[in-house]
Amino acid sequence: QVQLVESGGGLVQAGGSLALSCAASGHTTSTSGMGWFRQAPGKEREFVAAIKWSGGIKYSADSVKGRFTISGDNTKKTVTLRMNSLKPEDTAVYYCAATGSMGVIRDVWQYDYWGQGTQVTVSS
Repeated sequence: QVQLVESGGGLVQAGGSLALSCAASGHTTSTSGMGWFRQAPGKEREFVAAIKWSGGIKYSADSVKGRFTISGDNTKKTVTLRMNSLKPEDTAVYYCAATGSMGVIRDVWQYDYWGQGTQVTVSS
């Protein structure tokens, strides 16, 4: 089992910045990477960004490219999502997740472990 603990989030005005952090514990050697997803009210959970431990390969959704940056520490099994130029449409619960999948890790079904979620609210 892998446990994920998120921190960060909160309320920010449009154009502002926030950072989310996530730390994994437990059987982390089974993971190939970690990622962030988000879910707005009434919408499906969607991919935001991810990083693979091998090679440090990063993925991000088109909607956040150029604004959000994911970084990670393979030794500590931590990831950080830095969010700049936030928009009201970025408002959602953000979830940290860990996967043992190979290949491109952009899909919800590839992730085995999830954090409890943290609210990000962007006011206009």
